[in-house]
Amino acid sequence: MEIKVNFLDKLRLEAKFDDFTVVADQPIRYKGDGSAPGPFDYFLASSALCAAYFVKLYCNTRNIPTEHIRLSQNNIVDPENRYQQIFKIQVELPEDISAKDRQGILRSIDRCTVKKVIQASPEFVIEEVENLDADAQALLMPDTTSGAHTRILGKDLPLEETIANMSATLAQLGIKIEIASWRNIVPNVWSLHIRDAHSPMCFTNGKGATKEAALASALGEYLERINCNHFYAGSFWGEDIANAPFVHYPEERWFQPGAGNALPAEILDDYCREIYDPDGELRGSHLYDTNSGNTARGICSLPFVRQSDGEVVYFPSNLIENLYVSNGMSAGNTLAEAQVQCLSEIFERAVKREILEGELTLPDVPAEVLAKYPGIVAGIQGLEEQGFPVLVKDASLGGVYPVMCVTLMNPRTGGVFASFGAHPSFEVALERSLTELLQGRSFEGLNDLPRPTFESNAVTEPNNFVEHFIDSSGIVSWRFFSARSQYDFVEWDFSGHGEHSNAMEAAALLGILEGMGKEVYLAEYRHLGATACRILVPGYSEIYPVEDLVWDNTNKALPLRADILNLHSLDDGALATLLRRLENSDVDEYSDIATLIGIEFDENTVWGQLTLLELKLLICLALQQFDDAHDLVGAFLQYNDNTLERGLFYQALSAVLEVQLDDELELADYEVNLRRMFGNERMDAVMGSVDGSVRFYGLTPTSMQLEGLDRHQRLLDSYKKLHAARASWAAKSG
Repeated sequence: MEIKVNFLDKLRLEAKFDDFTVVADQPIRYKGDGSAPGPFDYFLASSALCAAYFVKLYCNTRNIPTEHIRLSQNNIVDPENRYQQIFKIQVELPEDISAKDRQGILRSIDRCTVKKVIQASPEFVIEEVENLDADAQALLMPDTTSGAHTRILGKDLPLEETIANMSATLAQLGIKIEIASWRNIVPNVWSLHIRDAHSPMCFTNGKGATKEAALASALGEYLERINCNHFYAGSFWGEDIANAPFVHYPEERWFQPGAGNALPAEILDDYCREIYDPDGELRGSHLYDTNSGNTARGICSLPFVRQSDGEVVYFPSNLIENLYVSNGMSAGNTLAEAQVQCLSEIFERAVKREILEGELTLPDVPAEVLAKYPGIVAGIQGLEEQGFPVLVKDASLGGVYPVMCVTLMNPRTGGVFASFGAHPSFEVALERSLTELLQGRSFEGLNDLPRPTFESNAVTEPNNFVEHFIDSSGIVSWRFFSARSQYDFVEWDFSGHGEHSNAMEAAALLGILEGMGKEVYLAEYRHLGATACRILVPGYSEIYPVEDLVWDNTNKALPLRADILNLHSLDDGALATLLRRLENSDVDEYSDIATLIGIEFDENTVWGQLTLLELKLLICLALQQFDDAHDLVGAFLQYNDNTLERGLFYQALSAVLEVQLDDELELADYEVNLRRMFGNERMDAVMGSVDGSVRFYGLTPTSMQLEGLDRHQRLLDSYKKLHAARASWAAKSG
């Protein structure tokens, strides 16, 4: 994690990381003001808090109340060496906690991350650099140029070379990558989490049988997502980019809707239109670009090559964002390598959906076949030894698709996790199923898995598949666990061999889709110095239903974006118009404003937690529409899950509005005790919201220029690096 420090007045310091700011000072005896804890005090507190976190985690997973558990830490300093200290952590436990759980709680403290890092004697590297932000890859795994050449199936270059090339590409773009965490809880299963140090919203997870393979996986996923703009999907990119020569890519084209808001003739083809607009309801305005919001410019459309005949077809950027999310994108050492990964991912998700929604039963992989892959068997045994039964299934549906499945059961909670993996190689698909299962997860994390069900509706519900797509945490049918398989086991192999194996594998996978009667569309991206591609298979690789283009489009709030961001500067007439439009919109009242208008607000602010209902409430207050405001406050207090502070504000507001709306009550009779209950500061805000002197309490002013939105600006900083690189590429390409 990158922590940037600013020097404040006197001895005060400010550390900034993620969305947090920590201020440190020194005691008065050390010439400070004592206005904040000192750096060493934070260090001491971190180990105590970390210990308490692991106690809380242990208790939560076993439904042990923590109200009467007490924990303290004392540091005992050696009088002859003040750097030699003993950290003594003591826990007071209630009598009704069993002896087994007492030992478990003590062992959980032993897992404290702060403690383990201290015990491992971390190495400090202190150096001077010309530019902090330019030191891009300092935290990536060292020694990638040691001369080793580790080859793995599916990669056209050795891992060391792959890592070095990908790291260099990110460094040239000025993206500072940091490794946030590693996990290796069973043999031969590694995962890690990497992110942009400046814009931590841009992150990926990698997985593999070795730490090098996992790092290459994470870097590859990062490159695929910046090449396909996935990190920035749904976000407003600002007016400068909205009016730039291009918004997404130099080769994009913009088309105006036809007469009667019809789809432009230049976009899509007949095959796609039949899939995306089966009922003739799709209109040009449904496809306006969410990121630019520049509706006057038309429909931003991106070129894809139809694989059946090489023709270029333009797909609206909005359609891709709404339906495909991150499915079917990849980066690789070569285009063929990236294509294999794209197509494998598409098959993995489509076949997984077919199996889970169809409640199909799969054949087990015979023990003698598993024995051919001892590294995978060791990982499975590691899970079994921890008390998690594991099922290894052939998900190829009779040898038709290159898909495998590893399913974990948790007897402690009754939850299950069906993890799928795909690749033309049986071994790689099996390895991916296992590493996907544990990607970024601890053993405690396996306690949150959903329980299987015989209720078919719960399994086939569209949002269940979305949950499976996001992190494989959706519901699985009990029928999946039947011992009577609907298919015979096939030890399939779609892999190629030799120098051009990836090209052969890509052709084989495309052949499967061709045999299914599917059209395939491909876009290749080289603007950023790496090879990446995106593949769309209409009617097969969508994640969200095509109806979302009409009924739940990410651009549905485009007409509201400017007014919401300009909220503080709107007069009463404009506010009344905005309120009317909000009430007439088809947006759910509990939708969050951040997602609706595409702004990365700090989640710890009122903006970050603002819902459509609360926005309407605040507008009603500003317009002195107290009856409507009172109704909305009641709904907020009944259903809204917000911070305690915000809840108390609205509780106080509800009481004041009750008095305000009752002709027989006088506010002066209640104000003293309301202030005793809620405090002067909160009541001043409530009274000001009612008399009009306070407008939009808690919402800091902003505008379409996005001032004050630090988190969003950091996201835009990240995108602007890509935009500049693409502009440079376009200039060089003529």
